[in-house]
Amino acid sequence: MTQPHAAPDTPATGTPGGTTLALTPLDELHRHLTTRLTGAARTWLDRALDEATAHPGTHGPISVWELRLAEAGRRCGTEHADAARVLILHAARADTDALTRVYSQGTAAERRAVLHALPHLVPGPDALPLVEDALRTNDTRLLAAAVGPYAARHLTPHHWRHAVLKCLFTGVPVDEVADLERRAYADAELARMLGDYASERTAAGRPVPEDLHRVLALSEPAAPRQPAADPHGKES
Repeated sequence: MTQPHAAPDTPATGTPGGTTLALTPLDELHRHLTTRLTGAARTWLDRALDEATAHPGTHGPISVWELRLAEAGRRCGTEHADAARVLILHAARADTDALTRVYSQGTAAERRAVLHALPHLVPGPDALPLVEDALRTNDTRLLAAAVGPYAARHLTPHHWRHAVLKCLFTGVPVDEVADLERRAYADAELARMLGDYASERTAAGRPVPEDLHRVLALSEPAAPRQPAADPHGKES
């Protein structure tokens, strides 16, 4: 496994990224990826998936599939590496312990792949410490991966609200926040926090992010519905 301080991969452009990557069914992701890889890269990926399937879990100080995670950027190209790593993690049936090991020992790119893989591999909240760790960083690509569907499903309201604010602080588009409309809907506490942040920015003479207005519109308590007027001038 390469060391955590190694440079992260460049942004993905050829395969699904961010929340889309975490939401894409794995068979569809595999088909999408193999149609875009060169012959040599496709052969490497097929071999890596076969190895991970045949030797899941941990074997010795480091598993062969963990070595393949480290190679993915070089073998598949940085634009496809995130997707390749998610497929390898799934083929290896990586559990929470294995994912935690990869996350703690891996590069930023490998950590990002772990976060993308969580909704595919961990049904419960056991891997939340990985999400919470990512949310403490200022790596915008890691933050974007952390606010995917696993966080939407399992983060407490308190932690989820702060994750949304962290995206606004760091410039991560709120489009990356999975299930935003449902979780933000009529959330008065989130509306208060956003209002305070907007006021602080305005008082300091700094612009208020456009995304803040979007989330604020979702989170403000819904106005009571007005009775509909019937065509004869009477209220129903």
